[in-house]
Amino acid sequence: MASNKNKLVQRRKDRVRRTLKARAGGRPRLTVFRSSKHIYAQIIDDSRGHTIAAASSIEKPMRGELKTGADKAAAEAVGKLVAKRAVDAGVKEVIFDRGSYLFHGRVKALADAARDGGLSF
Repeated sequence: MASNKNKLVQRRKDRVRRTLKARAGGRPRLTVFRSSKHIYAQIIDDSRGHTIAAASSIEKPMRGELKTGADKAAAEAVGKLVAKRAVDAGVKEVIFDRGSYLFHGRVKALADAARDGGLSF
C-alpha cells in the first residue's frame, strides 16, 4: 500500500514540475519541502543546476525565535527569509514549485510571505 502511495505522490510531483518547466521562461524555481517537524525552501536556477538562495526552519536563528518548525508561523518566517536572500542575490521573478503538496496551509503561508518579501510569482 505504501509503495503504491509513493508512486502516486511521485507522479503528482513530476506532473507539477513538468508543467512548471514548460512555463518557467528561464525564471528560477522556488521549491518547497515540508516534513513533520520543519519546512525548507530553495530557489534553484535549473539552467545552471545551482541553488541561488535557501532557508529552513532548522537554522539556528529560526530555532530560537520559533515555537516549532512545523506550523504556519515557521512557514511565514522561512518565506520572508528566502525572499530576502533572493532579493539580495538579485532575483525578483521566480516560479513557485509546490512539489506534491497542495497549495494550502504551510505551503500557502510560505508563498504569501515570499510574495510579501519582494518575490514575484
